[in-house]
Amino acid sequence: MPPTLARRMDDIQPFHVMDLLRRARELEAAGRDIIHMEVGEPDFPTPQPVIDAATRFLASGNVPYTAATGLPALREAIARFYHDRFGADVAPERILITPGASGALMLALAATTNPGDEWLMADPSYPCDRHLVRSFEGVSRALPVDATTRFQPTVAQVAAAWTLRTRGLMVASPSNPTGTLLSAAELAALRGEIRRRDGLLIVDEIYQGLTYGVPSSTVLSEMDDVFVVNSFSKYFGMTGWRLGWLVAPPEYVRAVEKLAQHFFIAASTPAQHAALSAFEPATLEILEARREAFAQRRATLLPALREIGFRVSAEPQGAFYIYADVSDLTDDSDRFARQLLETCGVATTPGLDFGDNAPHKHLRIAYTTRQERLLEAAERLASAPGTLRSA
Repeated sequence: MPPTLARRMDDIQPFHVMDLLRRARELEAAGRDIIHMEVGEPDFPTPQPVIDAATRFLASGNVPYTAATGLPALREAIARFYHDRFGADVAPERILITPGASGALMLALAATTNPGDEWLMADPSYPCDRHLVRSFEGVSRALPVDATTRFQPTVAQVAAAWTLRTRGLMVASPSNPTGTLLSAAELAALRGEIRRRDGLLIVDEIYQGLTYGVPSSTVLSEMDDVFVVNSFSKYFGMTGWRLGWLVAPPEYVRAVEKLAQHFFIAASTPAQHAALSAFEPATLEILEARREAFAQRRATLLPALREIGFRVSAEPQGAFYIYADVSDLTDDSDRFARQLLETCGVATTPGLDFGDNAPHKHLRIAYTTRQERLLEAAERLASAPGTLRSA
C-alpha cells in the first residue's frame, strides 16, 4: 500500500461479489450461459414515461445545475407521493435530492458523525453502510441478527450495545440482503430507546414499494425526527440514473444542504427532470405491474430452493432477495458460490459481503431475472446434487 494512503483504507473492503461477476462475464465471453442472481438490479428497463421526460428535457439543450437541494418541483412531487400513498406529511424543504441513495447516506453520516462515534447496525447488512461510517472516521458496531428476529435488530440489542460513544442506529426496511421488514411498532420501540439516549435513527427505505403480502409503508408516517434514505433505483427502476433523496429532521436541513453544495454541487439535472414523471399514474401503473412480477418470482423461487436443500427460515417480505442458509450443503458459502458458477452456470452472492455473522452459511439470491430463468436455475441446481453437497 502507498505510504501516503489514508489509514482508513485498511478497513475498507472490496465488494466481493464483483469478483464473481467478473468471472461470470468471462464465462459468458467464452460461450457459457450464465443465469445472474447475484446483482441487486431489476432487469426491467426504465419506464418509458421517464425516458420520454428525459428526452423532452434534453431536446431543449439547456442543462444547467439545479440547487444543491434539488429541483423544487421534484421535492414537491416526492412530498405529494408520501402524502398520497402513505398519509405522511413531509415538508418539501426537508427533502434533498442526491446522487443515488449512497449520496443521501453520505450526507446523513457526514452531518452527524464525529471521529470515533459509533453507529449500531445489523449484521448481516448492506456493506456500504459500515464502510461509509468508517470513511467519516466513525466506528460501526455490529448487532448479530438471525432468523429468530427476521434478521432485524431488537431494542434489547440496542440497549446492550449502547455506549457513551454511540451516535445512533442504522436500520433498513425492507433490508438487503434479507428482504425482511420492521413493523411500525418495532420502529417506534427502537426510536423510543434511541431518543431516551439522545441518539439518532437512520432508516434505509430504498426498497420501499417492493413488498409482498404486506402494504408498503414509511417510518415518516409516524415520526419526523429520523433521517430517511430513499432512491429512484429499485421500485422506480432507475438504477443507472443515479438519483436518490434524503429526508432530514428539520434542524439538520441547513447543515446537510451545506455538505451537498460541497460534495456534489447538485444531482444530475437530466435525471431529476426525468424523475418528475416517475410519480405519474401511467408510470405507477407500470411499476405496480413489475412489483406483481417480483411477487410471482418470489413465490416460484422460494419453494424451489427449499426443495434443493437451501433453508430460508425468515421469509422475505420485501426487496428482491432471498437470504438462504446453505450450511446443509457446504461449510464455505464463498467456495460454494464459485462452484455453482463454474459447474451450474448460476451466479449468486456469498454472505461474505454482508458482515461477520455466519457469512459462510449464507448466500444472497436475487430474483431480478425473469421467471423462466429462475426455474431454469433451480433445475440446474437440482440436477447436480452431488456437486452441491461436495462444495
